[in-house]
Amino acid sequence: MNEALPDVPEVRVVGLPQLTSGFDLVERLDLPMHLKVHGPLEPVGGEQLARLAERINLKGRGGAGFPFHKKLRSVAESAIKRGIRPVVVVNGSEDEPACRKDTVLINRAPHLILDGALLVAEALGARQLVVGVTRESTQRSMEAALAERGLGNRRGAAIRARVQRNPVRMVTGAAASLIRSIDGGPAIPPGRKVSASRNGVGGAPTLLSNAETFAQLAVAARIGAERYGNTGLYDEPGTVMLTVSGAVSRPMVIEAPTGVPLRYVLQLAGAPPVPQGVLTGGYHGKWIDAATVDEAVVSRNSLDAVGGSLGAGAILPISQETCPLGESLQVAKWLAEESAGQCGPCYLGLPAAARGMEDILNGGGPAALEALKQVAKNVKRRGACSHPDGSAMFLESTIKAFTDDLAAHVLGNGCGRPVEGVLPLFEGGRAPTGIPGGGAQEETGPSRQKIFVDWTLCRGHGLCADILPEVFELGADGFPTVAQASVPRYAEAKALRAVRRCPALALRIEEDTRSAAPARNTLPVLSQVRGRRALGSGR
Repeated sequence: MNEALPDVPEVRVVGLPQLTSGFDLVERLDLPMHLKVHGPLEPVGGEQLARLAERINLKGRGGAGFPFHKKLRSVAESAIKRGIRPVVVVNGSEDEPACRKDTVLINRAPHLILDGALLVAEALGARQLVVGVTRESTQRSMEAALAERGLGNRRGAAIRARVQRNPVRMVTGAAASLIRSIDGGPAIPPGRKVSASRNGVGGAPTLLSNAETFAQLAVAARIGAERYGNTGLYDEPGTVMLTVSGAVSRPMVIEAPTGVPLRYVLQLAGAPPVPQGVLTGGYHGKWIDAATVDEAVVSRNSLDAVGGSLGAGAILPISQETCPLGESLQVAKWLAEESAGQCGPCYLGLPAAARGMEDILNGGGPAALEALKQVAKNVKRRGACSHPDGSAMFLESTIKAFTDDLAAHVLGNGCGRPVEGVLPLFEGGRAPTGIPGGGAQEETGPSRQKIFVDWTLCRGHGLCADILPEVFELGADGFPTVAQASVPRYAEAKALRAVRRCPALALRIEEDTRSAAPARNTLPVLSQVRGRRALGSGR
């Protein structure tokens, strides 16, 4: 049930290998073997490198698909304008249970990634390179690769290079999370949109891209744009790395030219001849049905055209014998657990969405379906990062793709098929945490505090909802919609701030003696006397 994929699964190649060259010779290409397989790499000027990336239409391979040449030029312009040396960051934080292609590259071809990153650093005049990882195996391989090149984090070096290790969490893979952790903060999004190209690591312009993106750039720099364009589609040349798992006999990572039929890729991994559906792009991706599989080829544009998503290259078929809504529910629960716990749409909305899916499976009827649709709609474009958006897209795609099963659960007694756990998840449940080393688990979940509204004092100023949206929402009349609520631990400081700033002194905090959570001294318990606030000390 929901078996975790190994860090380095089987690797296959369709056609001639590019990124996976040499994989048939050794398990890991150290520097001497890397140079034998790929040959030396000459420096390339900044504008020349940008033109190369533009000619091969190189886009980020981490999911967002942003054009690399635009990012490169933006960082260069910002660095020149501000007179600051930029920073180069490789994002190898592959924290989704269904993705392993970057982990494979870091473990088996780390120098190809470093080639691309150092090429960019030389072109931009960067003096700092950071590689973000989340697994022990990728940390070991990349640290060994830096040592093989004589690179380190020494002062005075031509370029200081190091590995930044973060926890294996969905939100740590976000660019803003990685930058924040490199600067010494927690590996969670900062809650505000900041352009890394202008203000990244240490406030410097930062070129941050996915590990595969740098490896693709290194290949193109060696063979040239024309030869690179001879592989794959005209408008999306080259190869793409895919992780194929789910209902397959052999989970694997596949390097394939763009334009290869998706059906062929599924057959290589031993997928069912007629899958019930295929999840494309991973757990922030979209489902396509069996008929659509025959129309799709491996490319970003093709999958978008048929309602799918290339995303980070995860492809997951499920068989006709399993309940697709039940399989999706397990993923929805995992996505809810992966919340960084710092904004209401994620911390409260995603668990509510998972409960909505569960209500549908338990016979909640049309009302449960409408509730799920409303929750999914409400969490989008309101979070501190893209995790709520991607999770909502997955849920909306699920109820759109499996209409027959949905009708059986909503209008009848269910589809009658079991949940087999074919979609891979990490082993064991984990409480949400975004702090490196997992040290922030105590900051999540409910605290022993409850916040109350005194209706005799409340005048509907609305500051409580602005400061503490995790708890308070204003109704149509402008007053809070709840009279009392538990305070999430991560929001304790904000709850105290809401009490202090209430103009009418209508809020108070009390200890919830029924909670099993251990008492904490970080949040003062306020006097229960109406209008008084004991702000000086804790319990």
